[in-house]
Amino acid sequence: MPTSAPDSAAPSATTNVTANAPPPAPGEPRPLVWVVEDDEAVSRLVQLALHDFGFLTQPFRTGEAVLRRLRHDRPDLCIVDLGLPDMDGIELVRQIGSQCSAGVLILTGRGHTVDRVMGLELGGDDYMTKPFEPRELVARVRSILRRRAPAGAVASPGGSRRYGHFAGWTLDLAAHLLRAQDGAEHLLGTAEAQVLRHFIERPHQILTREQLMGQRDLSPTDRSIDVRISRLRRKLEQDAQNPKLIKTVYGAGYVFSAAVTWS
Repeated sequence: MPTSAPDSAAPSATTNVTANAPPPAPGEPRPLVWVVEDDEAVSRLVQLALHDFGFLTQPFRTGEAVLRRLRHDRPDLCIVDLGLPDMDGIELVRQIGSQCSAGVLILTGRGHTVDRVMGLELGGDDYMTKPFEPRELVARVRSILRRRAPAGAVASPGGSRRYGHFAGWTLDLAAHLLRAQDGAEHLLGTAEAQVLRHFIERPHQILTREQLMGQRDLSPTDRSIDVRISRLRRKLEQDAQNPKLIKTVYGAGYVFSAAVTWS
């Protein structure tokens, strides 16, 4: 997988940033982050911040360039600006989520609540507005990857993949793939898969919003988990307005009410 040469749509100035990334520690994998940003200065700032903490990056200036690369390559995470020159960034977030299980951090100058909600609804894991603090961006990238890592690394002692079975559904933890009894499949976004994993590993227990998000301190105004619960209910429930599997415990959190078996 090429990780240092920029996409043809990316400016040459960002090429040097990628080439000068620090060497990885022996045996330590370096996550690949695609930076989808048409502003060269912002793209360069993002990449420099990531390289300081050992990430590999690949710059893109257009959504079309990202979709072309997705045909034969996969990142660990995408940072997506919503104001791209060739397509709406929210649509790109949706297409990334439908084609791969990479995490998505939305980085944009749009501060409207509707953009935040739509971005999260369509597959985004987190959302930052410009101007931003580079170290906070790195922290959010790390947080997304930490939430993603267990689902991609969960295995039984024999090394085989783990599958959770509940209410006629099967979740492939490693692939983030949700399969119905009739064979229909849903590729879950990183955040959705992580939330569902928390649920099926601890059924019939009340889980707080912080537990489901993997964060110790969550702002009372942060509705990200509610968006993810809503997405899961639309996939899993016969009637998402009257859920039987994922129930709200007002003032406490959520509880997963189905029996779960493993294979």
